[in-house]
Amino acid sequence: MADSLDLGIPAAQGVAYRVLARKYRPQTFSELIGQEAMVRTLGNAIRRDRLAHAFLMTGVRGVGKTSTARLIAKALNCIGADGTGGPTIDPCGVCEPCRAIAEGRHIDVIEIDAASNNGVDNVREMTEAVRYAAVSARYKMYIIDEVHMMSKPAFNALLKTLEEPPAHVKFLLATTEVDKVPVTVLSRCQRFDLRRIPAEMLAGHFAHVCRVEGVEADPEALMLIARAAEGSARDGLSILDQAIAHAGMEGAEDGGGVRPEAVRQMLGLSDRGAVRALLAAVLAGDAPGALAVMRQQYNNGTDPQGVLRTLLETVHGVTLAKVGTPDDAALALEERQARSEWAAAIGFSQLHRLWQLLLRGHDEVARAALPIEAAEMALLRVIHAASLPDPGELARQIVSGAPTAAPQAPAAPAPAPRVPEPVAAAKPALPDSFGALVARLEEGHIACAERLKIAGRLVRYAPPALVLSGSRPWSVEALRDLSDALKAATGTAWQVSLDDAPGEPSLREAEKTAEDGARLAAWDHPLVQAARAAFPDTELEDFPGRRQA
Repeated sequence: MADSLDLGIPAAQGVAYRVLARKYRPQTFSELIGQEAMVRTLGNAIRRDRLAHAFLMTGVRGVGKTSTARLIAKALNCIGADGTGGPTIDPCGVCEPCRAIAEGRHIDVIEIDAASNNGVDNVREMTEAVRYAAVSARYKMYIIDEVHMMSKPAFNALLKTLEEPPAHVKFLLATTEVDKVPVTVLSRCQRFDLRRIPAEMLAGHFAHVCRVEGVEADPEALMLIARAAEGSARDGLSILDQAIAHAGMEGAEDGGGVRPEAVRQMLGLSDRGAVRALLAAVLAGDAPGALAVMRQQYNNGTDPQGVLRTLLETVHGVTLAKVGTPDDAALALEERQARSEWAAAIGFSQLHRLWQLLLRGHDEVARAALPIEAAEMALLRVIHAASLPDPGELARQIVSGAPTAAPQAPAAPAPAPRVPEPVAAAKPALPDSFGALVARLEEGHIACAERLKIAGRLVRYAPPALVLSGSRPWSVEALRDLSDALKAATGTAWQVSLDDAPGEPSLREAEKTAEDGARLAAWDHPLVQAARAAFPDTELEDFPGRRQA
């Protein structure tokens, strides 16, 4: 019955359906995908009889931390099919300890959920039970999942036992947030960092699952699922489970199977073909066409932020193609051809500018109250910037004296050409005041401009030198970022330093003082005084203390 269920044959009546993430949980180390380095280390340790007393598995969700802990428990307690075997990296899976551990019923393999058993009393119960030998297994195994959820007193109560447990006890800890585990605990464990599973490996695993389940699946659809899983096998299998159910409902229309279009619709992903058309419209400066594609994707249920994210992925892929990185074999042929053509036609400066503008738009859409409108405005900004001349080309035109405007049609014989005088590369004039400098920064470096407005108390302004008061905190990184932003905004390297002098009020403080002065002047105006006389309880807004005596 178990074999027929694994092959995808409908379960008998009364047998509960098991989701794919549980059904295809690895039962041997060879089935644990993407963690070859850890498996090699464990195998060598078992063969050389150099087993640690405590192991810590860490990594993102769904990469196999708890599964690895169970596999270690099976490997150390396996007795072989004939009952005479010892610890092995390849547990037989048929002996009583292997089957009991796989089914979660072994009395000597205790799994503890630290999220709900995180108190010091729970740890005391465990440390009391540690003293007793295993009932039937070679080792008594304690698997503590989400160990970072334990309280500080609980960790302290566990330390001594974790460092010097009895010879018959092994601890297996698993966590997704290793930075929350005390260093005193980490130092007592052999740590394994389980890495994210590559998308290509996940797609291959999903293809194997589909073959066993008897489900037809398009490779592009499986790659979409693998990328959406973000390195997590469990997340990917959950999405695949949903996609198979969706394919079953849509079978009459698409012939059955997991198809890319259905997966995109299910996940709210933008269509790759539409994204290519969108990027082509942006590069061509076709604002109406780009907005039409974006609005169509939005009407189809795609998140505007997801469209910009896919645009960013495409620009990144084009840049990689331009530097000669091998093509991603998992991409569709049309996608690879389009990226190669764009890589040949677009310069690095334009690609970098596209990336920065799209990245800024992506962040704006994430915070916007009107996401689709913010996405459209971001696209229009990209299109406008794409039509501007390249700064390097503009500088070369200035140096060579080439005209930047379209030539006029000659109405009369043109005069003899005059040899232009050499023109030096002109840099934009530096702002003549601190306020003008901040205004220049606001054109493309809003964060630095806002910090200068709020915390920048000017001591001396002598371009390209800027001295600020140290009365407000400025980190080394903040000063470096400010210098970089000033250089990018003005084309000149600036020297930014701090001084102990108090400095002038910040621009924000000066604005506030000016606003207060204007309010007070209005308060003392003759007409307002007459109104105050008629209404004695009148108060000036934001100045509740200013009341007619």
